[in-house]
Amino acid sequence: MLAGHIGVALALCRLDRRVNPGALVAAALFLDLLLWSFVLLGWESVTIPDNYNDKHQLKFNFSYSHSLSAALIWSVMSGAAAFLWYSEFRGVGQRAVFMVSVAVFSNWLLDFTVHNLDLCLLGDASLKMGLKFWDNMPVILLIEAGIVLAGLLLFLYGARISSARVVGMTLLCVLALAITVITMTIAPPPSSEVLLAQGSLVMILSICLLSGWLGRQQLGTA
Repeated sequence: MLAGHIGVALALCRLDRRVNPGALVAAALFLDLLLWSFVLLGWESVTIPDNYNDKHQLKFNFSYSHSLSAALIWSVMSGAAAFLWYSEFRGVGQRAVFMVSVAVFSNWLLDFTVHNLDLCLLGDASLKMGLKFWDNMPVILLIEAGIVLAGLLLFLYGARISSARVVGMTLLCVLALAITVITMTIAPPPSSEVLLAQGSLVMILSICLLSGWLGRQQLGTA
């Protein structure tokens, strides 16, 4: 749900333009940043199944980043960090708490709709959840395209950014959607879990930085 997460983040920008879109994109992808970091640290794991070419679905053990209880905790902690960061702007602190917290938790909500029964309630031995919409891949990809398109349009409407940055943000969303479609349909199996984690981290961090740079003009800083 890479593109879907970005779409939610861009839509949330409408609540207060003083909150940089890069911060909200980073918040929406924060649980995934934690996941791949924890995989590299050995705290969580991802497995490439033998039938990957058939379903393009990985198997995760990720209770520290993606259990429901962990997602709630990370959302609260991220909201607290946003309050401290934006408290210097009058009237933004409390709003930033809501925007960032919702962005972080939206990652779990969207994953809940598509994942198989691998999102646990508390720990690995607790209740596993997931609506398994990935089993109907064409439909869920169309829904994800709709989410990122709606988020982009909501962000661009009234945004004080140059035409070049409008094009740049649009291309970034198209690229994220293309990556999502390719990885979930025709991509070959990753060569290793470590390279998968490293590549995912580089990609997510690049998207966060680019979205922050492309949207910063609306803050009056470019």
